[in-house]
Amino acid sequence: MQQTVKRGKLAKITGCNIETIRYYEDIELLKAVDRTSSGHRLYSSDDQSRLRFILRARELGFSIAELRSLLSLVDSNEYSCGEVLSVTCEHIDSVKKKISDLRKLERTLTEISSHCDGGDVPDCPIIDSLFEQN
Repeated sequence: MQQTVKRGKLAKITGCNIETIRYYEDIELLKAVDRTSSGHRLYSSDDQSRLRFILRARELGFSIAELRSLLSLVDSNEYSCGEVLSVTCEHIDSVKKKISDLRKLERTLTEISSHCDGGDVPDCPIIDSLFEQN
């Protein structure tokens, strides 16, 4: 028989906030679980593993939609490594785009901050550049 835990214990052992667990249940990333006679949710070891999978995927930046796609493959029990790779490659492309955008942001912030000497006068080139229209 699998060992089950209540939501508070699940939060503690996974390091996940209780509200986050509720959210994953609300959006149905976590499946409905059994309850005690007093209504407490009981999470099986499979439920615990699923939450760990979700948390790890979120740490790696997978969006909810991408995560839903991965879990759909897992839940079908008929996925191929190629299907998982496809979702992962799409995610990699998204990460690369974000990195590119962050580099552009860094260059822009570096450029506008280079015009500021940090003095005590209220006239600030950073503020002025933020008010400029492109």
